[in-house]
Amino acid sequence: MAEFIAYLIAGLATGAIYALAAIGFTLVWQTSQTINFAQGEFVMLPAILILALVKLAGAPFWLAAVLGIALFIALFGWGFKVAIVDPMIRHGVLPLAIATMALAIIMKEGAKDGFSAEAQSFPSLLPAQTLSFMGISLSLQHVAIIIVASVAIGGLQWFVTRTRTGRQMQAAAQNPGVALILGIRVARMVMLTFLINAGLAALASVLISPIYLAKFSNGEVIGLFAFIAAIVGGFNQVRGALAGGLIVGVIDSLAAAYISTSYRLAVPLVLLVIIILVKPEGLFGRKEERRV
Repeated sequence: MAEFIAYLIAGLATGAIYALAAIGFTLVWQTSQTINFAQGEFVMLPAILILALVKLAGAPFWLAAVLGIALFIALFGWGFKVAIVDPMIRHGVLPLAIATMALAIIMKEGAKDGFSAEAQSFPSLLPAQTLSFMGISLSLQHVAIIIVASVAIGGLQWFVTRTRTGRQMQAAAQNPGVALILGIRVARMVMLTFLINAGLAALASVLISPIYLAKFSNGEVIGLFAFIAAIVGGFNQVRGALAGGLIVGVIDSLAAAYISTSYRLAVPLVLLVIIILVKPEGLFGRKEERRV
């Protein structure tokens, strides 16, 4: 039982990272009705930028973290919206989706060729120690990831549902035309959504990199699992993305421990197929009807 609980906590920690990335999928979908296939690379790159500032520019870690995260949010929050989403969305959803695929490749290969093809250690704010509780050994880093991610997601949920700006964001996502009539600055709300997405991705990168190292290929697995999590939980609901991320993270951890590491990728995919067949809108998603 102690071993099972340890694997469960590790799965929840990984699932919290998937949830942060899955929420990004949900936010972009709600505002632009497209899928950002570079979402995994959005989680990979901030750690690379921070390490680049430390090793190449000689900046102290705290300064590199502040500058790296700020640079990432500017480039892949504001810049992503202005340089890629706005020009491509005029041509339809499919060209925009293809553009995000191209962006993912550019980010991945750019990190590989511009920084390093080898996995790099990333400093952690907490020591790599274990906590013993009732005979159960828990990683301090895993516990910290769960706490920090929970606070961030809880704060986002409070902001979206309890503040005026958050409600305006929801209105702009649900019906931009009516929101404009009501005096809501839709363009500003959409931009804020993209900035939040970049901020969540940067947070996920800083949380996961001390454990799984900083490497150019991290985005592949994170992007795939976050995408599955968003579909499992419900692509049009933030709470669905949260639930989906935790479910996929726990299933991934338990599958690796009790089935086989060779099949750990297959188990979430099986879950995805079951959800699509039984409840295609996701566990917590809502059905959407559109005329075509």
